[in-house]
Amino acid sequence: MLNDATGFKAVYIACGYTDLRRGIDGLSVIIDKTFHLNPFESGTLFLFCGRRTDRIKGLLWEGDGFLLLYKRLENGKFQWPRNEDEVRQMTSQQFRWLMEGLSVEPKKVVHTVKPKRTA
Repeated sequence: MLNDATGFKAVYIACGYTDLRRGIDGLSVIIDKTFHLNPFESGTLFLFCGRRTDRIKGLLWEGDGFLLLYKRLENGKFQWPRNEDEVRQMTSQQFRWLMEGLSVEPKKVVHTVKPKRTA
């Protein structure tokens, strides 16, 4: 279910550590007060990670209530950005990378080169 972000209008990742003992109300306060975003934005997924990077929580407003998601990896860890007090909007590609255990930081791409002809 969480391997594809196409069903979401937007995906935000709360960088840094979040106390995952927080529930729906505590996470929605972080979204509102710390990041100045609307937790009631329908179709927007907010992701949080604690100190143990093998588990994440997600919060999603569905129009009639919140859906709280929890994912724990059996092997491996999430590559979570640790810039405190920052929230980032993710692309669907970055979301897929995160769910696959890869870094969401863009990698340097090798570009093709058009060499000049030597006469």
